[in-house]
Amino acid sequence: MNTTEEKQVHISDLHSDHTLWINTLVFSKQEITLLEHRMEEVANWNTAQEVMAELEHFQNQYIRQNEVIDELRHDLKQHENALGKEAKDHPVANDHKLFTDHSERRDAMATFEKIYRELKAEFMQWLVKRM
Repeated sequence: MNTTEEKQVHISDLHSDHTLWINTLVFSKQEITLLEHRMEEVANWNTAQEVMAELEHFQNQYIRQNEVIDELRHDLKQHENALGKEAKDHPVANDHKLFTDHSERRDAMATFEKIYRELKAEFMQWLVKRM
C-alpha cells in the first residue's frame, strides 16, 4: 500500500495506540521475568541434562523476546517523540490534522503478540509435562 492509500487518523488515535502497546510491552517484559524465575525453580529440582537443554531453549527464546520488546519500545518512543514535536510545533492544527496510520508498527506489535503468546503456551505445556 503506498502512502496515498494509507488510512489517515488523528494524532490522539496514534497516541492511544502507543500507550496501549507500551503497556503491553512493559507487562510482557515483567511476565518474562516471572517465567524465568519459574525456569530457575525447575532447574533447581530437575537437573537432568534433557531438562537443562529444554530450559536453555526457553531461556534463549525469552532473551530474544526481551530484545524484540526493547526494539519495539524504542521505535514507539521515537514515533511518540516525533508526534510530540509535531504537536508542539503546530498546536492549533493538531486537533484537525490527519496523520498517516502507523500500520507497520501495528503489524510489528501483532507479530510480537502472536509469537510471544505461542512461546508462552509452549512453555506452559512444557511445564505441565515436566512437573
